[in-house]
Amino acid sequence: MLNDPRSHGLWEMTAPPAPDTVAFSGKADADVVIVGGGYTGFSAALHLAERGTRVVLLEGAEIGYGGSGRNVGLVNAGMWVMPDELPGVLGDVYGSRLLDVLGNAPRLVFDLVEKHGIDCEINPAGTLHCAVGQSGLDELKQRAEQWSRRGAPVRLLDAAETATKVGTDAYAGALLDMRAGTIQPLAYARGLARAAIAAGAQVFTGSPVTGAERNGARWTVKTARGDVTADWVIVATNAYTVSPWNVVRTELVHLPYFNFATVPLSAEMQARILPERQGAWDTKEVLSSFRFDKRGRLVFGSVGALRGTGLGIHKAWARRSLRKLFPGIGDVAFEAEWYGKIGMTADNLPRFHRLADNVVGFSGYNGRGIAPGTVFGRTLAELVSGRIAEADLPLPVTDPQAQSFRSAREGYYELGAQVAHFAGARF
Repeated sequence: MLNDPRSHGLWEMTAPPAPDTVAFSGKADADVVIVGGGYTGFSAALHLAERGTRVVLLEGAEIGYGGSGRNVGLVNAGMWVMPDELPGVLGDVYGSRLLDVLGNAPRLVFDLVEKHGIDCEINPAGTLHCAVGQSGLDELKQRAEQWSRRGAPVRLLDAAETATKVGTDAYAGALLDMRAGTIQPLAYARGLARAAIAAGAQVFTGSPVTGAERNGARWTVKTARGDVTADWVIVATNAYTVSPWNVVRTELVHLPYFNFATVPLSAEMQARILPERQGAWDTKEVLSSFRFDKRGRLVFGSVGALRGTGLGIHKAWARRSLRKLFPGIGDVAFEAEWYGKIGMTADNLPRFHRLADNVVGFSGYNGRGIAPGTVFGRTLAELVSGRIAEADLPLPVTDPQAQSFRSAREGYYELGAQVAHFAGARF
């Protein structure tokens, strides 16, 4: 994408084509203008257009260009924060709402895929959060107990069950979450876009927003070749936010994350590793993730950027780690490599912002963008169409607050991942 093979890797190689779009030019009038062509933006566009709302969506690059087209493809439920901790952070009302909304968010993804016939390798077989050592197992025991108390279909597996489901004896246990699954992330983004267009949304790519100004009760959003006037503006750019709402970016620390995709593995190895095709990740601070695509490629990733010295260090680490996790895999070749940026908030929770009158958006998905982005897009559609009020949202209205030493911390994370991976594979 944009002549960069390390931006979207395997997902661009295997996704169905994006719907035809052009750059915006001239003038347009709409009810809502959406800035950003990822899961949040297209979910909002789809749900608004289906109600007859006039929607114009402006994407600065291409459909799914940001995190929506680069991630691992795990459709996760919930968030990083322990369920019991949320009421203390957000209060009882918002804590309960967010648990309910994000706990059930994968269901919306699966329903939209089925409803609109989106070709995106959907697999609702669940996910496996794998425990590294006793401390990792203790963490998962807490998660399992807290989610089970809320009726979620989760189960804590012992080491033997984990070895059977993952294909390695490296882990002390795992949390199986049957609400979740895997997806081809760029294909899903393109499928949402196609569905939104079919519902009546106007979608323009290669159209970065250069400015926005209030004209009476309405907004005029400007691009290099024209402008759109609308009643509402939805900002759906998250970790890839630039002006004129770059205040959102200052609230997020970029955490780089990479993936390597192997060539299709042998039938024997495909039957041994993740035989039920759950997506998996572990409890380490510098975590690892792995899953299959439909052709039997193993997608293996971790924290880090594939640039400079990081490219060689992370690739060597990935080879060593795969051999250690799955000894029979051998010296497997990689068919694709890519990386992107995760937007991390200070408390690992998403945010809802009213950036100005009738300018709203969610951000801070903390590496869990597929299900939250989809459900928050629908929530934004309900808000701007008047179906719900701000008081009904799953998050309170907050002002963006810049994180201190953001640039230094981003550099530290990128360098720290190289140091951790240079030291070797530890399980």
